[in-house]
Amino acid sequence: MKVLKFGAVWCNGCLVMRPRWQEIEKETPWLKTEYFDFDKDKEIIAKYGIDSGVLPVFVFLDKSEKEILRLSGEVEKDELLKVIAENKDK
Repeated sequence: MKVLKFGAVWCNGCLVMRPRWQEIEKETPWLKTEYFDFDKDKEIIAKYGIDSGVLPVFVFLDKSEKEILRLSGEVEKDELLKVIAENKDK
């Protein structure tokens, strides 16, 4: 599984989520994550249809890079860990 994280430097929710994701990434070293900036990574922002009004956005992909889940806004660490555990083998 892989998580694509979309955010921006001007996004307050993104600032809240950054340390949460850092903790999660330390606790689940097998999890692949990539971060994309809303203002800089236009091609992938368009590909996934990311809107500035819903940042941050977290797109969960399965092993074949198909989207299995999308979350946006400030998500509690416990909820993220639950989603990761439930979809870990996809």
